[in-house]
Amino acid sequence: MNKTQSPPVQNAVNADKVKLPYFDYLLTLLKDHNEAVEKSFGRHVHWGYWEDPKQALLSTADFGQATENLSRQVCMAGHIENGQAALDVGCGFGGTVAHINEHYTGMQLTGLNLDERQLVRARENVLPLADNTLQFQQGNACGLPYPDASFNVVLAVECIFHFPDRGQFFREAYRVLKPGGYLALSDFVPRTAVVPLMKIKLPKSIGTAFYGANNALCSAKYYQKLAEKTHFKRQIARDITANTLPTYPYLRQLAKQQRDAPKMAMLETAAIECLSRLGLVNYYIFGFQKQA
Repeated sequence: MNKTQSPPVQNAVNADKVKLPYFDYLLTLLKDHNEAVEKSFGRHVHWGYWEDPKQALLSTADFGQATENLSRQVCMAGHIENGQAALDVGCGFGGTVAHINEHYTGMQLTGLNLDERQLVRARENVLPLADNTLQFQQGNACGLPYPDASFNVVLAVECIFHFPDRGQFFREAYRVLKPGGYLALSDFVPRTAVVPLMKIKLPKSIGTAFYGANNALCSAKYYQKLAEKTHFKRQIARDITANTLPTYPYLRQLAKQQRDAPKMAMLETAAIECLSRLGLVNYYIFGFQKQA
């Protein structure tokens, strides 16, 4: 691809058109200094990872460490090393950027998110350590505002289902990666036979989706085809569903502590848990490499 090519803008999305009720809810609780929510989701906003799920304590500290562990697993899939330039797309409150900042040196770290409110918190809480540099920028995952071959690693931790076009994001990630660079992500992945059922939409009368608009239609086979189509070589495809399952009882426990917890939150989370325990939707970590 021509190195002088400009980032595409035809798929730009206005931030005010993106509706994520769960972030609205979290930001409200964080503003109210809700201690349990602060410790659970003030840094990372994703599921947890337990090496031994049977040993999960389901305490606030335990869950906080589990979310940190999940970011670490995705970073490992991205082969992150000292002295690299790394981009975290859909960076939320900056938790994964903070993890890299605290464990690696000589890093050029960039967090990108469509929601400026999340970035305000990230800028306040994540400051560069040692000889690292970092910035948080508002922008669109499907029109990355960076030159070609800018990064060694691109990450997308539990957010790609919100992107309007996975194929366009893969093309953009490929474009901004240096030769030999890695794209690593985590996602909820349905079994191929279940994909048609995932297309069924609930009546609007039930209420607004707590987790917002999302596309959970991409099976592991689809990811393999997408990698081939965009010239990535798939390096890692790990089903870590079992390691994430303690997230669900913890979320139920946390919801009971909150006044007026949204009913759609509990309904949608219960549905994801049921599908996960039945093996119909699995939680995967993928790693893809750009051809050197």
